[in-house]
Amino acid sequence: MKTIVYIDGYNFYYGLLKHTPYKWLDFYRLFSQHIIPGITPEADVIEVKFFTANILAKFASKGQQAASSQNIYHNALLATSLDKITIIKGYYSSEQSKPMVYANPPDKSNRTQIWKIEEKQTDVQMALHIYRDASMGHCEQIVVCTNDTDLVPSMTIVKSDFPHVQIGAVIPIKQDNVRPANKGIRHISDWSRQYILDKELKASQLPDVIPKPNGRGVYTKPKHWY
Repeated sequence: MKTIVYIDGYNFYYGLLKHTPYKWLDFYRLFSQHIIPGITPEADVIEVKFFTANILAKFASKGQQAASSQNIYHNALLATSLDKITIIKGYYSSEQSKPMVYANPPDKSNRTQIWKIEEKQTDVQMALHIYRDASMGHCEQIVVCTNDTDLVPSMTIVKSDFPHVQIGAVIPIKQDNVRPANKGIRHISDWSRQYILDKELKASQLPDVIPKPNGRGVYTKPKHWY
């Protein structure tokens, strides 16, 4: 069964990877070897689509180092993917905002000035890729990895328009996470897995050093990612 996996990078990072040594992750190995075979053994993972956005260095805690590390990782991931991984990027926007300071009941006159950082286009691109792949017959199964309700409408439409396409959902949270798996995503899916284990992340790491495709140098796992 031809299968394409769609990963919400923002959701995945904050649900599983932040503050862990598992950021140097091989998404293709994780899904094709450790997650999907135990649920649909007949699946052939032909592609993993990773939806993300470049870090804004001036807002990152590690500044330019964080942006450089992300870029190294993306290049390393593509260098080892054998064309099985596609990275689709949106972008982050930043603007000043004046939200209300928390109070109960709300006080509309009590506001503070902050930076509002938002990821743009990734959810829309993810929804469009899911629908296009289903409509063009690129796959027989889609596996969506997110805990975001924004993807429920596109999954619902695919289920209605292409009932022969099986839908799976993997929720990118830890097994003991207090945040519940999204019910809407689970409801529309033919099957769902509500967690990813640390041992699966650990077993799916890229090699620490990866030769560049052009033979000129290597990509090395950032030291602060250990």
